[in-house]
Amino acid sequence: MEIIRRTDRSIRRPIVWTFLSTFAWVFVWTMVWMIVSVAQAQDATPVDTIYFNGRIVTVNQNSEVAQAFAVHKDRIVAVGDDSSLRKLATSNTVLKDLRGRMVLPGLIDSHVHAPDAALYEWDHPIPEMETIEDVLAYIRSRAKVLEPGKWISVSQVFVTRLSDQRFPTRYELDKVAPEHPVFFRTGPDGALNSLALELSGIGKDFAVTDGEPGYIERDPQTNEPNGILRSCTRLVQWTDPKTKPSDQERSSRLELLLRDYNSVGLTSICDRLATDDGIRLYESLLERDALTCRVFLSYSVNAQASMEEIEKTIQKAATHPRHDYDNRIWLRGVKIFLDGGMLTGSAYMREPWGLSTIYSITDPKYRGLLYVEPSKLYQMAKLALENDLQFTAHSVGDGAVHALIDAYERISTRDFQVRDKRPCITHCNFMSAEAIERMSKVGIVADLQPAWLLLDGKTLLKQFGQERTAYFQPYRSLASAGVVVGGGSDHMQKIGSLRSVNPYNPFLGMSIAVERIPRGMEQALHPEQAITRHEAIRLYTWNNAYLTFEEKQKGSIEAGKLADFIIIDRDLLECPADQIASTKVLETYVGGKIIYSAN
Repeated sequence: MEIIRRTDRSIRRPIVWTFLSTFAWVFVWTMVWMIVSVAQAQDATPVDTIYFNGRIVTVNQNSEVAQAFAVHKDRIVAVGDDSSLRKLATSNTVLKDLRGRMVLPGLIDSHVHAPDAALYEWDHPIPEMETIEDVLAYIRSRAKVLEPGKWISVSQVFVTRLSDQRFPTRYELDKVAPEHPVFFRTGPDGALNSLALELSGIGKDFAVTDGEPGYIERDPQTNEPNGILRSCTRLVQWTDPKTKPSDQERSSRLELLLRDYNSVGLTSICDRLATDDGIRLYESLLERDALTCRVFLSYSVNAQASMEEIEKTIQKAATHPRHDYDNRIWLRGVKIFLDGGMLTGSAYMREPWGLSTIYSITDPKYRGLLYVEPSKLYQMAKLALENDLQFTAHSVGDGAVHALIDAYERISTRDFQVRDKRPCITHCNFMSAEAIERMSKVGIVADLQPAWLLLDGKTLLKQFGQERTAYFQPYRSLASAGVVVGGGSDHMQKIGSLRSVNPYNPFLGMSIAVERIPRGMEQALHPEQAITRHEAIRLYTWNNAYLTFEEKQKGSIEAGKLADFIIIDRDLLECPADQIASTKVLETYVGGKIIYSAN
């Protein structure tokens, strides 16, 4: 028995030893495999640059603020804390210390007219005009350098923003430029001098007979035109005295403007009235690697044309080569004009405007101008949406906003659901609780411009009062209802983010949405409609990406998205509110490449 026991022990020892040895080898090889796997995983997702030690406002679903993020080629590959992200570094990875500075996703402007704005001062600088005397001084200076008979044009100097708050009269214009036809134009409204009226054939017996909107203001004593045209400046027979810029000059001016957009953090824009000529300009920049903003295009459609012509234009947009998705240039929308403007007294309101010397309104029943009747609006919106084109319309007054909502609701009820097609309302400055509720239900998005609250809030409050301005740019009500709102500028003229018409500095826009204090006022205009700083940042990031169907591509700093981001000089979430507008951009990146540096 003893022999057997000893034999048992001798047999068991090798078995135990073998088991332990095998376990050790398995453990070692497992560890080696894990190390190799991690290395292979890092090799599978190489990292070009890691940005660490920063305040990364991700604008993700939870509005998280991270410390670091990693970029490979044109994409963000990871976001998180410093220690986790730095583990991704290889010997080839560049480490960039943000030194505590804030990073935002690349900013997006939901509404610009870049090709035209870039050319506004291409042959001579145009001064800022704040009074009628400024306007007359500029016209006088142009009369000195232009040959007699040449037209003098002043555009988009809004009378509501002049301290005088009126149009220059026919006779004032005659006095400073008697030998030149003068055209003072603000959108569809304008003022002419006597020679301009004569050359345009607008006299005492003239009547608007082309079937389109508008009317000629007249002297009540003589019935002679007083020089002011309402919503019918199309009737002016003017010729531009400027020499035409060459294609190269036009391309260079647009490049200069886009570079200025980059300097205030803009990495994407929405051209809200794109033309074939404008598209070619963007393409010319893309061909020579000079397109420094991504461009979403809303193709211009003339709503006053016949439905046959409108159908041709919409089909042209739907079959355009740029309708295929490209994150640099994408034609994905169409735009029409549905009403006039709040700066010219022609926006279509649900209630009468009220008598006004500023807007020259003498009819107590006047509600503004609606350019498209309901059945035609429904037809063109339906045609665009079913052809995979986002439809939007310039709709300033609450009457126009309700009319466009009616059309979208009709399509959604009778034809097909429109939520995924993201039908849009452009401007929608005047709204109502009912409109917001209906927009949320249908899935309508909005393209607003905060700068109008700053520049025009005081005048509009004077005209409409507290009650009718309760839903003027109602950011809080829209956000609470889940309506996605994009922030834009409606930039029309001049290069320079604060000297332009309208200003395109997005930090100014954020500041306005947070504070709501109009120029010339000390108190906020309906402060209950203010939004938080995180929400204001979203206006120019994720929200605008959603407006352009690109929220999975850009608009936040998240893994897999385009590496469009900016580094700024202050903490937007903590700095005093009155310092938000003064934010400076230190660096701007598009697709992981630096395209602007303040140094």
